[in-house]
Amino acid sequence: MSTETLLGNEAIALGAVHAGLSGAFAYPGTPSTEIMEFLQETAAREAGTANAFVAQWCANEKTAYESALGASYAGRRAMASMKHVGLNVAADPFVNSALIRINGGFVVVVADDPGMHSSQDEQDSRWLADFARIICLEPSDQQEAYDMMRKAFDLSEKHEVPVMIRITTRLAHARAIVKTGPRTPQNPVRKADADMSWILMPAIARKRWRELIEKQKAFAAISDGPDANPLAMKSGKLGVITTGVALPYYRENLADLVASLGAEPSHLHIGMYPMPKEKLRKLAAGVERLLVIEDGYPFVERELRGILPFASPRILGKESGELPIDGELSPDNVRAALGLPEREGFAVKNLVPPSRPPSLCTGCPHTDSLVALKEVLRDYPLHSVNSDIGCYTLGALPPYSAVETCVDMGASIGMARGASEAGLRPTVAVIGDSTFYHSGITNLIDAVSHRTNMTVLILDNGTTGMTGAQPTILPSSGLGNLVRGVGIEPEHVVTLRAHKNEHAKNVEAIRRELAYEGPSVVIMVRECLEAVKKARKA
Repeated sequence: MSTETLLGNEAIALGAVHAGLSGAFAYPGTPSTEIMEFLQETAAREAGTANAFVAQWCANEKTAYESALGASYAGRRAMASMKHVGLNVAADPFVNSALIRINGGFVVVVADDPGMHSSQDEQDSRWLADFARIICLEPSDQQEAYDMMRKAFDLSEKHEVPVMIRITTRLAHARAIVKTGPRTPQNPVRKADADMSWILMPAIARKRWRELIEKQKAFAAISDGPDANPLAMKSGKLGVITTGVALPYYRENLADLVASLGAEPSHLHIGMYPMPKEKLRKLAAGVERLLVIEDGYPFVERELRGILPFASPRILGKESGELPIDGELSPDNVRAALGLPEREGFAVKNLVPPSRPPSLCTGCPHTDSLVALKEVLRDYPLHSVNSDIGCYTLGALPPYSAVETCVDMGASIGMARGASEAGLRPTVAVIGDSTFYHSGITNLIDAVSHRTNMTVLILDNGTTGMTGAQPTILPSSGLGNLVRGVGIEPEHVVTLRAHKNEHAKNVEAIRRELAYEGPSVVIMVRECLEAVKKARKA
């Protein structure tokens, strides 16, 4: 056994490696990105050795999940990692994979983002794990993140289901000392049994669905057993339930709470789902008030009302107002929920820090693309500019104020198409090269099929810039061939250099394509400055 100082994401990655990982697949997305970056660094060091494994970025989360499934089918231990909204993209294979008979251990790691530090929403992946009826593990610290990865692969192989590891931003990006154990050898290649359990035709899927429902008894037994979800019954009227990173926040305030109450409250920590119903009922039977502390949605708090008897203790938490319904947990808001006074500290009065909104990097090529587009659109009062997820979304802010919508990955092209069909002219989709590969292609095919009057600006900087300048899945040279291949007329696939020295030329080219009655694509090419800096350091 040795010790290492690791981010939560790194602890997860190392836990997977030490569990005998053979294949890891992901799409970059904060707060999950460092998992794959750590795996790729490790894989590069171990290439050509007996411990060699695959660690690959994929076009999107769905393709990553399906690649990991294929590795599991071959008997190998595999994982897919993504952020919470990425699981929406992978939802189809995710839910269906609960019905096949997992061969090599399969783990999906999902990083939720309470507080929306870098995301469109705060959705809680525990709901999707419950929806799919699979086991979900939620570590409370970096040590548990490492240990639970190893446990997850064992559970997956034992019960032949995918297992989810759910973390949140604060755990993903904080460091701690982690004790590591011996490495498990990789599984040999062994195809799944030829029993059609991987073929989800309706007759087989119905059978597998019933088997999955039957497995819930075994999952519940583990959750209520001695090795999961520790319960400590104490004296007093208060019971506390914690999940994930709520545990260290609760412990930080425990000494003051004991001093205030005169006794330690009864406490149940949930780190494995499905919910430990028997432990919850035992806890509830011994207290008058039950405070639920969880990072994310009030998942446990809501589920409790269906688990406990009618004459149960008063349930407190997010929905009752003891904890904020949105944003992250912190030691301070947990302290307030426990009824403790605010900590003494240095009071700072009448100090309002200056606003520092995010902005495009100085010299960013997106700046030149947006400035050119905005100049053309001055002549069109009823235009629509639909943006996508990426650095260029910042073009919605001053001084550019150049884009008008941003909803989800790939939506720019679909929304521009719909706006055009509804009568706005001209309509423009602004999308990055990585996002286009991720989920823009199919919307472009719709535009070609219906000959929609719209223009797509692909801002090609050769990287997935917002998440740390990971390489785009295919080189820039392939974009033109791809859009021509789906049916965009060759003369309306225009490649330009995104640079202020080319401004007049770019304005005229964009103006021509906006005037064209049909779908067109303008590819604005120049490398990301941060990617260049990163490459020079390598």
